[in-house]
Amino acid sequence: MGKLYIIPTPIGNLEDITLRALKILKEVDAVLAEDTRTSGFLLKHFGIDKPLQAYHKFNEHKALQGLLSKLRAGGTMALVSDAGTPSISDPGFLIVRACVQEKIEVECLPGATALIPALVNSGFPSDRFCFEGFLPQKKGRQKKLQELAMEERTLIFYESPFRIAKLLSEIALYFGQDREVTISRELSKLHEETIRGSAGELSKILETKTLKGEIVVVVKGKE
Repeated sequence: MGKLYIIPTPIGNLEDITLRALKILKEVDAVLAEDTRTSGFLLKHFGIDKPLQAYHKFNEHKALQGLLSKLRAGGTMALVSDAGTPSISDPGFLIVRACVQEKIEVECLPGATALIPALVNSGFPSDRFCFEGFLPQKKGRQKKLQELAMEERTLIFYESPFRIAKLLSEIALYFGQDREVTISRELSKLHEETIRGSAGELSKILETKTLKGEIVVVVKGKE
């Protein structure tokens, strides 16, 4: 049997990659990449020349059996996403589950993820928290927000720049205008920024302010 490595990659600053991640990327037979262009740039930056195979949400089901066959035959592979840890709001769960079922060894390295820096930066309680990732865009969204409004743990969401204004207006509506919120964007990058305020205040700001980049929203739990 081969082995599948789950390799976190930097969410911005390339210096955040670990020495062990670089070592394994140099040793595996192939690298499974969410976007081969993005991962190709990363590997080239560190002088690593390995075959890249596309593995993303549009082909993960179709590609699965072929990848399992290579792993059963003794191959070693590293799974990377464009940024952060695979399987956290990115492809990865499907192949890890299949490897576990097939008794193929899986090893996930510790490393970059956007939710933890955003949580710590928020200043909200971080001993217990609830990571929701991306909310449903349509079906079930309202019900989910109504449920989460009663959650006492700190809440963490991922959101796109195109929908962040909508999310803040919904938080103000369902959680209350005074609920404390932080919006972190471009973490570890040149234009990193954390905006703090109540849901109502931030919702008004986003009516006129356009945010860019990767965004993490942290909401203080219900008191």
